[in-house]
Amino acid sequence: MASKMNINIGINEKDRAKIAEGLSKLLADTFTLYITTHNFHWNVTGPMFNTLHTMFMEQYTELWNAVDPIAERIRALGHTAPGSYHDFIKLSSLKDAPSKPPKAEAMIKTLVEGHEAVARTARSIFAVVDKASDEPSADLLTQRIDIHEKTAWRLSKQCALKFVKEIIEALYEYDETTEKYLKEEFGTDYFSTVLQNMDSDFRYWDQVKREIEKL
Repeated sequence: MASKMNINIGINEKDRAKIAEGLSKLLADTFTLYITTHNFHWNVTGPMFNTLHTMFMEQYTELWNAVDPIAERIRALGHTAPGSYHDFIKLSSLKDAPSKPPKAEAMIKTLVEGHEAVARTARSIFAVVDKASDEPSADLLTQRIDIHEKTAWRLSKQCALKFVKEIIEALYEYDETTEKYLKEEFGTDYFSTVLQNMDSDFRYWDQVKREIEKL
């Protein structure tokens, strides 16, 4: 990616080009994950619709707001920020959103892997950023890594536990068949942890019972 502006900010042209190249990949990953998260916000179904619909909206909003600072840092380094689907497909390490919306559990798995991948992309740029003493880029990368790691953790742990808790609460007529289903679907550890902390609120039983029977 050739430099377009004659600038002198204390970082040589070669390092600026390498940093801009890395940030362009981060921009592509971020935008791709934004599209996927927005897709899942639109298309999620099932007993956890309200919880995931809201959570995905929070996450795609954060990703959308992250795009500008990355692109503007590329511009400040004297390079052009990629902005076409063609560019993003070439640069991104993430797969495009699936044409057929998957089930909620698969959506979560896809987003966890996506946030982990973006964190890896951001971390891979640190060596050249550190070498060039590019503090603004380092600060940007630190923020992005922190957000993506925490989001992946929230999706893989907290959200998974909430899934099981709300489903258990929804199943008023709890029996051995239900217990077996939950353990097979979510794992014994999740089941045991949530069961220890669940309360006796079964107000969603009728709605969720119907949804689970469709699975």
